[in-house]
Amino acid sequence: MTVSVGDAAPEFSLRDQDKQVVSLAGLRGAPVLVVFFPFAFSGTCTGELCQLRDELATYTGAGVQVVAVSTDPTFSLKAFRQAEGLTFPLLSDFWPHGAAAQAYGVFNERAGMALRGTFLIDAEGTVVFTEVNEVGDPRPQSGWKAAVAQLPAAA
Repeated sequence: MTVSVGDAAPEFSLRDQDKQVVSLAGLRGAPVLVVFFPFAFSGTCTGELCQLRDELATYTGAGVQVVAVSTDPTFSLKAFRQAEGLTFPLLSDFWPHGAAAQAYGVFNERAGMALRGTFLIDAEGTVVFTEVNEVGDPRPQSGWKAAVAQLPAAA
């Protein structure tokens, strides 16, 4: 079952591209945009994450922390981050395989990968925006930006 607006965001602790543990609890206190993607180096995923890289100031300027999550191992994510000049953390949901994606309801069991799920979580840990697209269905990021614009201003 997919996580819905108003739900408490499922917690996760995942290793980033540098094998450092990043947890949702550790990000609490500021809004977080969690972007699940199927695979590093695939065409659609590369396009989406490069657009996110190019428009990152839209999110960070609003005080939003951005993390991207896939079932790729940390080594692949590190190479992908370096190749594309990505500056936000890439989190590995490799083992237990897809556990975070499953918790958010965006794991494709048959293919062993995450769907294109996007979740904006407020500073208190409540989901305030969701979008789930199938693997071959690229996400327009206009909905993400509109949701960020609706967040209360930081005090």
